[in-house]
Amino acid sequence: MTTAAVLFDLDGTLIDSAPDLHSAACRMLAAEGQEPLPFATIRSFIGNGVAKLVERIIGATGLDMADHPRLVEAFMDHYGAHSTELTRPYPGVADALARFRMMGYGLGVVTNKPEAPARAILAELGLAGFFPVVIGGDSFPERKPDPTGLLSAAETLKATATVFVGDSEVDAETAGRADLPFLLFTEGYRKSPVFQIPHQGMFGSFDLLPALVEPLVSTTRLV
Repeated sequence: MTTAAVLFDLDGTLIDSAPDLHSAACRMLAAEGQEPLPFATIRSFIGNGVAKLVERIIGATGLDMADHPRLVEAFMDHYGAHSTELTRPYPGVADALARFRMMGYGLGVVTNKPEAPARAILAELGLAGFFPVVIGGDSFPERKPDPTGLLSAAETLKATATVFVGDSEVDAETAGRADLPFLLFTEGYRKSPVFQIPHQGMFGSFDLLPALVEPLVSTTRLV
């Protein structure tokens, strides 16, 4: 018997968190006497976790890379205090998750955001109840695109058929390294054209996702 699981990236896939990430970046920069960076710039920096985001911010400003650890901590303080003021789930997310749950699919989140804030954001947005498994960027020594977290989530859910849903090049590479099918959400934070990102299907509306998942979990087995 096939036990199906659908695993999701968080930022840029389930939630549009760029406005709050931009706000946190502006607060961090203001505290350092720096001018804010445009929203589009911060949005383009999202991916690979907070440490990489702050590294990219440092590279775009007059800040010193030697201060990176302190600035990451400062960014997380600002972000943690305001992480859901502007962040919202993408349209149709809750309905799609409810449908998957009704169909008996196991659901999980695998993100490079630290686990505690990821869980807090899911809870504040009313999505936590869908996800018995949440893997963060600090849950293991390895982070995406290393497949450890993805495979661990599938194992925890006792899945024999698993699909990963994400929005980025990192997500696609993670799925490829885990040998799992990947569905690309085209409205997130990818940096490359769709045709350059390996995927088994793509969608711009969550209304379309269940129909893409069903044939994949009926033919895929996690060994």
